[in-house]
Amino acid sequence: MSTETVRAGHETAVAASGAVAVVRAPDDLAWTVVQMRAGERVVINDDLFAAFQAASSPHSLRALKSDLAAFDLWCRRTDRIALPATPEVVADYLDARAGQGGKPASLGRYKASIAKIHQLLDLKDPTQAELVKLRLRAIRREKGTAQAQARPLRFKGPVRDVERDAPRGLNVRALLEACGDDVPGLRDRALLSVAYDTGLRASELVAITAEDIVDALDPEARLLAIARHKGDQEGEGATAYLSPRSVRALSAWIEAADINGGPIFRRVQVRRYKARPAVKGRSIDSISGRETWDLRKTLSKPAVKARVEYDVGAAALHPGSIGPIWRAIIQRAFDRGALGDLTADDLAGLLKGISAHSTRVGLNQDLFVAGEDLAGIMDALRWKSPRMPLAYNRNLAAEAGAVGRLARKLE
Repeated sequence: MSTETVRAGHETAVAASGAVAVVRAPDDLAWTVVQMRAGERVVINDDLFAAFQAASSPHSLRALKSDLAAFDLWCRRTDRIALPATPEVVADYLDARAGQGGKPASLGRYKASIAKIHQLLDLKDPTQAELVKLRLRAIRREKGTAQAQARPLRFKGPVRDVERDAPRGLNVRALLEACGDDVPGLRDRALLSVAYDTGLRASELVAITAEDIVDALDPEARLLAIARHKGDQEGEGATAYLSPRSVRALSAWIEAADINGGPIFRRVQVRRYKARPAVKGRSIDSISGRETWDLRKTLSKPAVKARVEYDVGAAALHPGSIGPIWRAIIQRAFDRGALGDLTADDLAGLLKGISAHSTRVGLNQDLFVAGEDLAGIMDALRWKSPRMPLAYNRNLAAEAGAVGRLARKLE
């Protein structure tokens, strides 16, 4: 069913007939609503939508529009009405997504997105119905609510004493040492070192600019000014510590890439040229005037050495590239023998769990093992709630707990 939109002051009325009459930008939330399958007259308050978009992060808006588009597509395929939705439609949709492998956390987000658009349109929220709540509770009971955790990238690997134990297994120290001294290697070393020091999420990591790095009391260290992060929607800002190790890696990368401002971490395009041996041609005096001259085939050519050229882009890396970069760094380190206590089968299993979040989880666990309290960990990684740091440290806490301590005494 198509829709017709007509302007009425600061509002746009969406009726269930005709064609779209008001042109909107495809990246606008109201444009997404206009495309949705409406069963009755729906009014878009332009001022309210503009205020909501201004108060929301770009990531949150992308997620909301993606969730609404998916819900509308399912409604069209099953001949349902998306706006306003009934509790039965929402419950069936959540069941369908669960049947497709949707995790309880994702289903909760879909429910919240449907609720939000009904609230913005001043429609009755169908997600508050007992049917929807019970159906979602049944799904959580069946599937459980535990979320898959990214495999941690800890500085010395899975060690008990971060100060005294030697690095082992998959560890950041070996990965940093295995990064090459060419331009891509310098970028990767700086990227990994900063990611571990700060525990930044991928979107926050790629947003770092040269202007964000400021002096610290330690002349060999630096501080990173974080203008905004996931838990800081109002832009209060935060500060992270950059170790001398990261400062050295950053300096080498910035100099090699000739970065004078703007984004720090950028794409590096590599162009490789093969070597070419010298070619002995004929002298010009030996060429008859009746011949057709082709100097490329006739004259001698000097030998050309193999070379590599690097092109550093101007834009920041995409957040989605961070996970693949970590996996590529790990694979190269293994190929160079830097992860000597791992087998190829070990590596294959480890790589499956590596994501952009792995450095954040690794830092969280190293702080826990080092004896930092929950408040210190939450402050360092800019968490507002203790839920996630406790979840990341659940296994370590069990090992360091009463039974673990007793078992070590009984050995």
